[in-house]
Amino acid sequence: MFLRSRTRFEHGSSRRRLGLELAQACRWVRGCGEWPGTSSCNTRDTRDKAICPESMDLANDELLWQGLCKSTWGHCSIYNKRPPLGFSFRKLYMQLDEGSLTFNANPEEGVNYFMSNGILDDSPKEIAKFIFCTRTLNWKKLRIYLDERRDVLDDLVTLHNFRNQFLPNALREFFKHIHAPEERGEYLETLITKFSHRFCACNPDLMRELGLSPDAVYVLCYSLILLSIDLTSPHVKNKMSKREFIRNTRRAAQNISEDFVGHLYDNIYLIGHVAA
Repeated sequence: MFLRSRTRFEHGSSRRRLGLELAQACRWVRGCGEWPGTSSCNTRDTRDKAICPESMDLANDELLWQGLCKSTWGHCSIYNKRPPLGFSFRKLYMQLDEGSLTFNANPEEGVNYFMSNGILDDSPKEIAKFIFCTRTLNWKKLRIYLDERRDVLDDLVTLHNFRNQFLPNALREFFKHIHAPEERGEYLETLITKFSHRFCACNPDLMRELGLSPDAVYVLCYSLILLSIDLTSPHVKNKMSKREFIRNTRRAAQNISEDFVGHLYDNIYLIGHVAA
């Protein structure tokens, strides 16, 4: 028992040490370009000197940098091309990081940076795949960009697979990738419309069974957003009851069953806002 515990402890310590050395290697890479063994490194204390050789190996490990690139930016056009002369994943990581920072300051300039460095093709579908597979982009800047680039938004919506998902859960997943605007307006209506058509396309059998059309799903989505605000806002004192929600929703979409609408209410009541 003690041996197994000690083995797990030693394995965990080794992984933590590797992580610390990798972090130090990354800091060296992102620094002024001075590597272990240079005069700058030689001025460090004895503990840093002992770590220098292993950190240098980690920082020059192409497989390691490839893993870092693809785990952070899951899709780039350059992944599927013949590497250009002088290519390295370490350099690509720095470019992806720089491009992400640029995007978070100015989305259009960020995308132009990726394209000018051969990282992304000038294609709405490729840009949409890049956005879908990374979480380093500021959601507020991304919302502005998608509002301006509806062609990219169209391709981004089609990347979602809502098959066999309950409607409120699918809507939550959608708004995690494509954040809802803070106020109602044309952009929110566009998002709900695109989601409704995509949800129906992913669940044709369910739509036939429930007798729902994209227009009916649109009504349900809007009702779910309003219910979410009603139930979660501290400013709303008199919360909407389940009976009221069923009555109001079925008044707008008469073909929807009472049980189905009741399950929608329960989901929001128990899990929370669909667009938080």
